[in-house]
Amino acid sequence: MKGDQGKHAEKSDADMKDSRRDRLKLALRENLKRRKSQARGRSDADASSEDADASLDDASGEKP
Repeated sequence: MKGDQGKHAEKSDADMKDSRRDRLKLALRENLKRRKSQARGRSDADASSEDADASLDDASGEKP
């Protein structure tokens, strides 16, 4: 049993670096997806507020 624990407890530096690299790659990918989604949300909100501002300008710019 002691021999089995030693095999599972020991990992080579290359294996540890690969697993760390994979975790970081996944975290960066998720972060990028979240930031893109936030940017899309902001651009959609800006576009809708510009439309609302334009309609307000049109209504106030007209003189009877």
